[in-house]
Amino acid sequence: MPAAPVVHVVDDDDSVRVAVARLLDAAGYEVRAYSSAGEFLMVRPGDAPGCIVLDVRMPGPSGLELQEALAKQERRLPVIFLSGHGDVPMSVRAMKAGAVDFLTKPVERDALLDAVSAALARDAQYRIARQQVDGVRARYETLTARERQVFAGVVAGKLNKRIATELGTAERTVKAHRARVMVKMGVTSVAELVRLSERLKT
Repeated sequence: MPAAPVVHVVDDDDSVRVAVARLLDAAGYEVRAYSSAGEFLMVRPGDAPGCIVLDVRMPGPSGLELQEALAKQERRLPVIFLSGHGDVPMSVRAMKAGAVDFLTKPVERDALLDAVSAALARDAQYRIARQQVDGVRARYETLTARERQVFAGVVAGKLNKRIATELGTAERTVKAHRARVMVKMGVTSVAELVRLSERLKT
């Protein structure tokens, strides 16, 4: 059974943190609260599904700095920012870095719940996409070194004859490798193989 999503609330203002956590708890969410970005990073919530409701301005690492740190670590929990200041440049920067929403304090209940719902939906979509990519990578790992060379030639649009010439082997050998590549990668057409190759780049 998959883990229930957790909403992480990070805010140095005790009254705001408690109020937001209570609101989310009353709405049925599992909530964990932190008084600073540093505390959140030390706890390391792992790879469980969820999102972060994050104050922009805090002592120590700011909300934007935490967002940047998480991006570098590939911990892609979606972020919803809370701000007591209507700072347009800051909100633009946050949204460009992938934030789901940028809400002002005091936050309205429905606006927060809508943003959390959207963030959890984005997290679920990301996890499905990542599982698919992991599956493609696992299949690619089963290819031999020569099969990977043939794979690269096929997705580059090269004919068997040219691949054979470049690899210094017979065309029939390339055909045999190509057939094994298709079976191992679970595809029936070059177009499908090309789509899988694109996923390997993500």
